[in-house]
Amino acid sequence: MATKAVAVPEARIPPRERLLAAASELFYEEGVHTVGIDRIIERAGVAKASLYSAFGSKDELVRCYLQDRQAVRTERIERRVQGVDDPRERILVVFDYLHEQAEQPGFRGCAFYNASAESPPGGVIEQVTDEVREWTRALFHRLSTDAGATEPDTLAERLMVLYDGATAGARLDRDPEATTVARTMAATLIDAAIARP
Repeated sequence: MATKAVAVPEARIPPRERLLAAASELFYEEGVHTVGIDRIIERAGVAKASLYSAFGSKDELVRCYLQDRQAVRTERIERRVQGVDDPRERILVVFDYLHEQAEQPGFRGCAFYNASAESPPGGVIEQVTDEVREWTRALFHRLSTDAGATEPDTLAERLMVLYDGATAGARLDRDPEATTVARTMAATLIDAAIARP
């Protein structure tokens, strides 16, 4: 006999998790600077003191929001990559993942790009975004090396540009087709990079 999933009453979810979930929704939908602390507290259904107790400041909440998004993204992409044996296809599944994200209702592009566009240089957002971009660049470099690219640095940089462009295009045009085009272009770049004389 199948067991029914039991929903956890919201009051039993720790305030920190409720705040982070509320911030994640609001920050992604409307922007990190547009959304004030009062709206997050109201959405989470907690006291203002809970936010400062859990995070200390809005900046730290923003940091945790972005780091949480990256942790989920990293886990999903790595799982997809590890599920494919062919080194060439392992690169392309990164673009498949992006396509799936772009097809989701409410897709608003890259949370890191969006937050960076709103923020002055030198702050928490720039720091986390730099870390995220370094992870993505390292991923493409590792996959390019595994695929046998003669110049993995060059291929990784070109793949980054395609990934960035596809993300922005899918958001701005409200059409995931940009990710399909990027995947096709990535396949061409990969084939040229691993071609043997």
